[in-house]
Amino acid sequence: MTEDSKPLGIDAQFQRYLDEGRFMMQRSRKSGSVFYYPRVAEPRTGDTDLDWFAPSGRGAVYSTTVVRAKPPADPYNVALVDLEEGPRVTSRVVGVPPSNVKIGMKVRAKIE
Repeated sequence: MTEDSKPLGIDAQFQRYLDEGRFMMQRSRKSGSVFYYPRVAEPRTGDTDLDWFAPSGRGAVYSTTVVRAKPPADPYNVALVDLEEGPRVTSRVVGVPPSNVKIGMKVRAKIE
């Protein structure tokens, strides 16, 4: 078996999607349950028949905080975002001043 023909591990597969500019998530083929972060088995059931899919990327800010780094670094936000598909992810909201990010604000995923 050559290096190129080896199957990728879950983390490597997820990183490859990110490198391609794609946000991908997993779900159980049996239950349809969506979860994040990538894993080898569905939480709670242990089901291993999983599928990668491209979520809508739409969500809403669940919580946010402004991180005020030591100058000259600019402040930035860290947010928990509830995705339409169900999982809650940690992210940053860009393109908006950190203090203007509000709970309930609608956001869309973008890989940078």
